Amino acid sequence: MSSLLADMLEVFAVESVRATDGQDALAKLEADSIGMVITDLRMPKMSGTELLAAVKDKNPSMPVVLISGFSIEASDEQDQIKRADGFLHKPFKMTDIKDLLDRLFVT
Repeated sequence: MSSLLADMLEVFAVESVRATDGQDALAKLEADSIGMVITDLRMPKMSGTELLAAVKDKNPSMPVVLISGFSIEASDEQDQIKRADGFLHKPFKMTDIKDLLDRLFVT
């Protein structure tokens, strides 16, 4: 899924850095200049909402977008999910990515 998303972002001239899990993502955020995080809700070692909280606690203005193939309305993590700057439902389309980028990075 991250390879597909990276390819989709490339179409819009957005460079991406892929992480294997939430801990890897946090390490990459520390090491590189990154402008946005897109994370799956369900991943190994750290959930997407845990990553969202960690990113927002350290950098509240950084956009964080959650991805899931499951309904978020029934999630026990609603308070954390509300902190996200966007949400993509799987399967998402190129138009969903374009709309998201246009909304988050208005030029």
